[in-house]
Amino acid sequence: MASTLQEILLTEDRRPQVVDDCQQLIETEVAGKDGASGLAIKASYKIVKTVRPDMIRHASNSLLTDFVPKLEPFYAEYRANPDGKSLPEYFSERADQISDALLSVTDQRASSARPALAKAYQKLRPQAKSHVATAVPNLSKLIEKHAGG
Repeated sequence: MASTLQEILLTEDRRPQVVDDCQQLIETEVAGKDGASGLAIKASYKIVKTVRPDMIRHASNSLLTDFVPKLEPFYAEYRANPDGKSLPEYFSERADQISDALLSVTDQRASSARPALAKAYQKLRPQAKSHVATAVPNLSKLIEKHAGG
């Protein structure tokens, strides 16, 4: 049985489904946004998809390689001591730290992105932590799905 996220999520046979699930997670999260920041996110998302329809899938696949090592310590800690909690409960309690870990990857990527994408990212970045933290429970469900419960 696989015990690390790399073994669970990044195998050649499973990765395409994980990327599909990541893309669906992003679609669901964007669709669920409301208010002024939600409008900005939806507008930026629409621009990205118009400019390059496969961008979300491509970015999900690319970022997955860097996100998994950032998530690994949280997953390993959970496996070592779940305290009777589900993975979504465990990750939800650590949403701020998980968000910081994931955003460290996207911040680094944005620093070398095309100017239009970097500008869109910088516009959304101030609210990014709360949006990522909100998505952490669903991210953990995605992990749980592939880890076998």
